[in-house]
Amino acid sequence: MQDLWLLKHDASTADPLAGPWLREARSWQAVDGHLAYFYVPGPTPPAESGTGEWRRLACLQDVPGASAGRVATHHYVVETNVLPAFEDELNAWYAQEHLPGLAAVPGTVRAARYIDPTGSPRYYACYDLADPEVLGSPAWLAVRATAWSSRVRPAFRNTRRTMFASWHARPRPRPWEQTR
Repeated sequence: MQDLWLLKHDASTADPLAGPWLREARSWQAVDGHLAYFYVPGPTPPAESGTGEWRRLACLQDVPGASAGRVATHHYVVETNVLPAFEDELNAWYAQEHLPGLAAVPGTVRAARYIDPTGSPRYYACYDLADPEVLGSPAWLAVRATAWSSRVRPAFRNTRRTMFASWHARPRPRPWEQTR
């Protein structure tokens, strides 16, 4: 399990990302919108980053998926806070049922959970997928529809779900071609 640094970047800006850290970053761009996520391993955030704020994410759980070894073309992220009274329940549900269950779905390359100890959202569940259609598969939907899921999910707060595609595979407008 490896801790990461996350840079959330608005890819619609003309501000370039620069630095040697880009070579080691796992990078993804939102399928809808201009949000891009860059993940970099290491004990300290990269010194040069362009625009955005680095967030330290401590790894809570990392599970190889049923399709481990395949290329992940998409990255699905669920970011959330949780009511304080449900924090233990959320962590038990993710560790024992939800993350292992979704990792076992064909098309899931990897499933991991992180915590941002000082920020909000506090929890990140990240799924590397061989195909974005995995989210609508009967196996994926069955894991989401358990009784335990129904008890925990109402305690989520400020939840954001985002599907990303590989940064390098997505066409991006050149800054000089953008209209403002």
